[in-house]
Amino acid sequence: MAEKVKVLFVDDEPAIRSSLTAVLGLHGFDVTSAATVGEALQAISVRRFDVLISDLNIGNPGDGFTVVSAMRRTQPECVTLILTGYPAFESALQAIRSQVDDYLIKPAGVKQLVSAIEEKLRNRTPHHLERLKAMPQIIKENVGSIVDQIVESVRTTLDMPRVHLTEQECRANAETFVRALATQLDSRESRLLPEMIAISRQHGIRRHEQGYSLAMLVQENRFISAAVLDCIQGNLLVADVSRLVPDVKLLSDTMANILGEAISAHSEVVRAA
Repeated sequence: MAEKVKVLFVDDEPAIRSSLTAVLGLHGFDVTSAATVGEALQAISVRRFDVLISDLNIGNPGDGFTVVSAMRRTQPECVTLILTGYPAFESALQAIRSQVDDYLIKPAGVKQLVSAIEEKLRNRTPHHLERLKAMPQIIKENVGSIVDQIVESVRTTLDMPRVHLTEQECRANAETFVRALATQLDSRESRLLPEMIAISRQHGIRRHEQGYSLAMLVQENRFISAAVLDCIQGNLLVADVSRLVPDVKLLSDTMANILGEAISAHSEVVRAA
């Protein structure tokens, strides 16, 4: 008798987890279910699987990539499938597709899911793992997408015409800032490098000239942090997870120091006026 195909199914919704596990079992699959990233990682550490089916968002957005990353690095021959409930975001789906064997839109039909599993198993090849990258390298390789997100956040949230800030100037400032930030993080020091201090202070002075309030400076700082973190989350499969927590802490400390310099320069101009 042929050995059953071993499937790890990860989803934080009890009803979906229960029903899909039962249905796949009826189709001859040996299914192990997990409700959290922790449960999934534990299962991966103790058992071999042929197929991973994971929701994209397990508790938190993008958690599915953490499970996929762990599976790829410990069981590279395992077929990886992601379930997502957001069919409208085609660019995001293409990014997902580039990092897993396939993605399916929730709610996925049983016939479609079984067909996808069988087709991928027939044609599976071991995943070739990319060299792990630290946060500064990922930032340097994705400056464009980070800048796009910062500009969009500023454009849709802050009144750019009122503060005399053009989109072109915002983009140029953001690109200079992000490249300097990557260099700063690469130093592994939260104490700002001279270049980063100069950029931060000039940023505060320029934003004062453009009519920014201190609250707007704080908000823009948050936009930058969010754009960087979203970029890292989108590249979890190649991120050096062993450095991820200290890197995120370093980013937080660095952005706080940058904001402090910008606010100080902004306030000095106000006092001198």
